[in-house]
Amino acid sequence: MKVNVYNKEGKEVGEVELNDAIFGVEANENLVHQAVVAQQANSRVNLAHTKDRSEVAGTKKKPWRQKGTGRARHGSRRSPIWVGGGITFGPRNIRNFAKKFNKRAKRQALFMTLTSKVADKVFIVVDDLSIEAPKTKVMAAVLNALPIVGKRTLMIVSPSNENARRSARNIPFLDTIAPNSINTVDVMRAGTIVIGQTELDALTNHFVKK
Repeated sequence: MKVNVYNKEGKEVGEVELNDAIFGVEANENLVHQAVVAQQANSRVNLAHTKDRSEVAGTKKKPWRQKGTGRARHGSRRSPIWVGGGITFGPRNIRNFAKKFNKRAKRQALFMTLTSKVADKVFIVVDDLSIEAPKTKVMAAVLNALPIVGKRTLMIVSPSNENARRSARNIPFLDTIAPNSINTVDVMRAGTIVIGQTELDALTNHFVKK
């Protein structure tokens, strides 16, 4: 499959052949759904935590003797029915939400989402994303010249291209990611994918064994 290549002025300057192993994969919605659920679950940070009766501050001594006081029997001031006692069935940060997902299936789901972006003509290849100096204004002009679709844009740029990454940092709804870090959730979230030819070669070499 071939797609157009644009320059930084938004003009078509040629075509590039995409690897069918990445950009020509048959869709499987169920597999993509599983990949998204697994990725979101594995990135979940469990912060909510309540203390049970073993963790709250307080004496372990029995408040009063078992019989003879006329009051209800109690064994600890840390009991959940006491003010300042432990919490029963509260959220715990030891809970593990991680899900196992096959590496090959994970890659196939990514390839399916990339194929979908190419089919929808929102996968834009730029001949060169490098700029001389980190200027937000320059990067914004490049993006305005390209046929961007949707509110959010994902730019695939090499870590070595520091000027481009820094220039994109302050532009709203623009995210940058390295070719070897691309993932299903970020691709699906983006309305348009922008990638340089150098990054396209790096992505292809990373995922396709020669």
